[in-house]
Amino acid sequence: MVITLSVNYQRYNMAQGDPRLKRVGVSGYNKPKRTPNHPTKSHVVVAKEGDQVKTIRFGQQGVSGAGKAPKTLAQIKRRKSFKARHAQNIAKGKMSAAYWADKVKW
Repeated sequence: MVITLSVNYQRYNMAQGDPRLKRVGVSGYNKPKRTPNHPTKSHVVVAKEGDQVKTIRFGQQGVSGAGKAPKTLAQIKRRKSFKARHAQNIAKGKMSAAYWADKVKW
């Protein structure tokens, strides 16, 4: 019976659109968006991996990462430290905030 409910819920989501997407204002699953008016988190994403769907808020508001091409030695060190410090959580994949912070901000 649980499987039937899950399948019916998935059909509803496909036909009506997932309400989580509309609530946070993203265009689709696994598409991060900036949230400048959120008090603490800088980005939001509705992550989907298989049948599991989860709303994830990530990133400290007001803090920029070093970017994909850091220019100064300090930025290079910040980027390297972030990746080393969060490596285990980044490896968990799309359902972790660290994965999205690494992908979007660092």
